[in-house]
Amino acid sequence: MAHNPFTHHPREVGESYGEHLAHAGVSGLRLVGSGIACLIHAVFPFLFVHTASDTVKDMHRGIAKRVDAPNWERHPII
Repeated sequence: MAHNPFTHHPREVGESYGEHLAHAGVSGLRLVGSGIACLIHAVFPFLFVHTASDTVKDMHRGIAKRVDAPNWERHPII
């Protein structure tokens, strides 16, 4: 079967294309949101004091759980 770039990586991490789209999309939106919070915090240091760091910590916990999931060990980049 020919190499399909849309399903190759999701299959490596044990997900369907749709599952990978959902996980990556949510992660991207969370990162954009926390980035905007950082920019606002830069101007108004009393706002969003812990937003970005809390988001990163929470995302790290979620990713660490997924690393232990079946098929993840076959992925070359962690």
